Amino acid sequence: MIQQFATLAGGLGLFLLGMLMLSDGLKLAAGPTLERVLSNATRTRVNALLTGAMTTVVLQSSSVVTVAVLGFVNAGLLTLGSAIWVVFGANVGTTTTGWIVALAGLKFNIVTTALPLVAVGVAMRLSGRQTKVGACGEAIAGFGILFYGIVLMQNSFIDIAHLWTVPDGTGFVVTVLQALFGVLMTVVMQSSSASTVIAIAAAQAGMIDVTGAAAVVIGANIGTTITAVLAAIGSTPNAKRTATAHVLFNLVTATVGFTLLPWLVPLIISAVEDMGFDDGAAASLALFNTTLKSLGVLVMWPLADRMALMLQGHFEPTVSETGRPQFLDRTTLPVPTLAANALAREIQRMLTMSWRSLGDSLTPDDGGVKRNGDLSSLLHASEVFVDEMSRGTMDKETSDRLAQLLRVRRYLENTQESVHEAIGLPLDAFTSSSVAQVYATYRERFEVLVTDQVGHPERSPRDDLLASIEEAYQSLKASLLHAGAIGEWRIGHMEVALRRISLQRRALQQLVKADHWLRIAL
Repeated sequence: MIQQFATLAGGLGLFLLGMLMLSDGLKLAAGPTLERVLSNATRTRVNALLTGAMTTVVLQSSSVVTVAVLGFVNAGLLTLGSAIWVVFGANVGTTTTGWIVALAGLKFNIVTTALPLVAVGVAMRLSGRQTKVGACGEAIAGFGILFYGIVLMQNSFIDIAHLWTVPDGTGFVVTVLQALFGVLMTVVMQSSSASTVIAIAAAQAGMIDVTGAAAVVIGANIGTTITAVLAAIGSTPNAKRTATAHVLFNLVTATVGFTLLPWLVPLIISAVEDMGFDDGAAASLALFNTTLKSLGVLVMWPLADRMALMLQGHFEPTVSETGRPQFLDRTTLPVPTLAANALAREIQRMLTMSWRSLGDSLTPDDGGVKRNGDLSSLLHASEVFVDEMSRGTMDKETSDRLAQLLRVRRYLENTQESVHEAIGLPLDAFTSSSVAQVYATYRERFEVLVTDQVGHPERSPRDDLLASIEEAYQSLKASLLHAGAIGEWRIGHMEVALRRISLQRRALQQLVKADHWLRIAL
């Protein structure tokens, strides 16, 4: 009997591994396509619903789609209203796992079907994971491993069925316990699909009736919200709102399921019998899950707009913190293209802050010290984010883009260091009569450029402004050297003043380079 339990555990492990490989492979193979599909097909709630469902059917992971939606909302590519319907659609689309098991999964011949898929997938994977072929190979191998695990679990359940006695009756307490079992399994395995497959296999083995298995499925739908809740902790307000919509949808769906369970299950069993399915229990549970999620959509249809309006009024930050990332949402990390988009938008924001910081270095303003400190905090946060990105696997296009973004980040880091040092140097030398007017011209031209870049970040720094600043810099440098030569200022003081404008000039050069490379990366 130990052998049967070991096989059951191994089958579950293979199923989860297969799901992970399938999801990761399709995620890498899809690349930017996922972004284009979700951002272009959500003009109406029907489009958004179908897009979420079909994308989940293709990727076989509602978590990937939900994470993608969070990233698009944060990037401004999706409104909260559209995102909610994509998430609802993803919840419906994820029920296809049960249908795959019902229609094919429990009938596969391992030798002739599942294992050859693994062999073909691994052969394709050897071409390299970052290639499209390699990513597709990983997905195919994951598909085979997934079904291998399903069959192992089914066989193990059949062997140990006589050891498990399900509580008699279908009362409220028993149903709640069965649902809690589904919640617990999903929380532990972080996969509602795995819990659904286990419920189907247990029902097929006669360990639990269809009504009890349906209660387990309801519990799995509740438990799957834990993943979104955990992902939203510490994330942006929009991510929290979307995650809350996901939780509310599944709670409403579970309530509908519990209410209709005594009547819905017999109707579904009867319908499945009329359709002539061989595996009645599996097909009944698959149809129950799809029906339940569809009923949830119908219930939420008239409520969604009010829910979106309610969510907009929640999760607002209590204090506006400039030094806190606005786009570096950890929920985007599982999808490399989304994580790169988030990083690009945060770096774009840091570039604007860097221009402001450079402007701060022209005047004795204590506020410049704080703003430069905020920029330092963001640079550190982006470093941590990139470290987490690098632990995952990404396609070549995304890795090349990340390299460009890291180049831009390095230019901004150099700017921050130069401005930080410049702000700490005195401005006394620029107040002398022989230098004041030249410095005023220098500062005025700098401020024109900074104002232009902050107000119009969509355009590159103007060549005429850059040339005029360089001219003013050379004039100011000559004036400072002259002041030192005639003894108006000590050589040490003159060197400090020269150091300050040299740092500002270097910071400007770094920002021009950062702007150039960021436009390429975007």
